[in-house]
Amino acid sequence: MNHFLVFQSDFGLVDGAVSAMKGVAYKVDPGLILGDITHDITPYNVFEASYRLFQTVNYWPAGTVFVSVVDPGVGSSRKSVVAKTRGGQYIVTPNNGTLTHLNAFVGIETLREIEERTNRLENSLLSYTFHGRDVYAYTGARLASQTISYEEVGAQMALSEVVSLGLYGAQQDETSVTGQIDILDVRFGSLWTSIPFDMFRALGFEFGDYVEVRICNNNMPVYMNRIVYGRSFADVRVGEPIVYMNSVNHMALAINQGSFAKAYNIGVGIPWTLSFTKM
Repeated sequence: MNHFLVFQSDFGLVDGAVSAMKGVAYKVDPGLILGDITHDITPYNVFEASYRLFQTVNYWPAGTVFVSVVDPGVGSSRKSVVAKTRGGQYIVTPNNGTLTHLNAFVGIETLREIEERTNRLENSLLSYTFHGRDVYAYTGARLASQTISYEEVGAQMALSEVVSLGLYGAQQDETSVTGQIDILDVRFGSLWTSIPFDMFRALGFEFGDYVEVRICNNNMPVYMNRIVYGRSFADVRVGEPIVYMNSVNHMALAINQGSFAKAYNIGVGIPWTLSFTKM
């Protein structure tokens, strides 16, 4: 362990929830080095939490512990777990789909169920709605500080027990590739798709080519255009759209210094599909 403990939640920063989790961590070990992915996950959106872990985890050193709390089923029978990735990072989270992208694209090496009778904040047994503080922050801090070993978290689970959400993936034919709009690059309104760069490149696209783009919502077309494929936003004029590879090696759409999502009222998730066709 390296004493890094990184938090993610849908709590926001308008009240004391995040601060309480960090306070619990510091009470376990004031020497912990705390960080954050985000606390602005859309409330209850487990898919988004899963994607942000995928976007982030591999860029932290082996031994880093992540606490991810987007938990609409808090207090239910869903299990609390710690997953160890193939890169050696640890994810403390409810087993509710938060591990979907890491399981699919990074790899989970082992999974353990948190034994809450021993890995739980003192005097919290009657609290059923803040496992982020009472179970996850506490267990994550004890693991990151080496107060407990990974084996002491609890019993090992089969990897088949990892709860995974449905992933649309991508489908390819001779001239086009189709995928889902998975998520937004939030502040800038770019559309991040489920289409891997390798599938796009296999169609023979070169920088400067025009790509026929079609976006549908529940199979109804909402946007069609021919857009240039470029290295970065500077390859087009301000206000113009561009097809590019994003920072997780998937294809994306943006408007240079504008929001594609706002400009065309585009959403995310399974109803929203996008295709790139070679002209």
